[in-house]
Amino acid sequence: MCKNTCTLTKRSRPHESAPDLSPTVKKNLQPYTKSPIGHFTAKSTSPEKILDKHKRIDAQKTLVAQVGLENFIRSIVNPLDLQLPDRVKFNMNGQGRLQSWDDVYLAEQVYTRCLGISKRIYQTHAFTHEPDKKLAYFILEEHNERSLSFLPGFDFYVLVFTYYDDQKNVTRVDVQYDQMSFFLHCLGLAQLHAWFLESVITPLVLVWARTYHASGLVNPFTFLLQLMIVPLALVYWLLWA
Repeated sequence: MCKNTCTLTKRSRPHESAPDLSPTVKKNLQPYTKSPIGHFTAKSTSPEKILDKHKRIDAQKTLVAQVGLENFIRSIVNPLDLQLPDRVKFNMNGQGRLQSWDDVYLAEQVYTRCLGISKRIYQTHAFTHEPDKKLAYFILEEHNERSLSFLPGFDFYVLVFTYYDDQKNVTRVDVQYDQMSFFLHCLGLAQLHAWFLESVITPLVLVWARTYHASGLVNPFTFLLQLMIVPLALVYWLLWA
């Protein structure tokens, strides 16, 4: 691992290499959930909009690898010449909001020790920059080494959205990741959980899906009805059967 920031910048493919999408075809997209993570709330799009957005997006290949969150954050802003003021709105996966970088660094130091993580190496290999939105986002890779010998080390992936203002000060950071998967990895149960879902739960769900589809009654109302009836039936069977 490189101790200092390694930054390699390379422009993405030329815009002329974009796929030739037919301008006559339109596709309505389902809106994403309105949440503090990202700006993916467009209700419709078209090939023209996609091509126009592609021309205005800057995807750069940039390597940053650092030990510790503070070192990583201070390095990742360099390619876009962003500044880090003391105050920031840091949204941790919709589960908590921190208001300053000192709080962010403190939280990371405390919870990594509580979870038995002795060393964490952060890295990213590329980011996508949308100047019109003053937004840059990237996939953060975490390599976690453990403080207890019986807990396995693991790698994890996080999606990070970074917003900035006209003065290029970072104003908001939204972090998105699979929280349950993260804690299963911390407990060393991720592989057992994956086996149980694949070997036990998935076959049962497929049997239910085939039966449900064959009934011809697939719609939101019958699905919600099942969600209410099945738990009540199980409770009745366990308590009074």
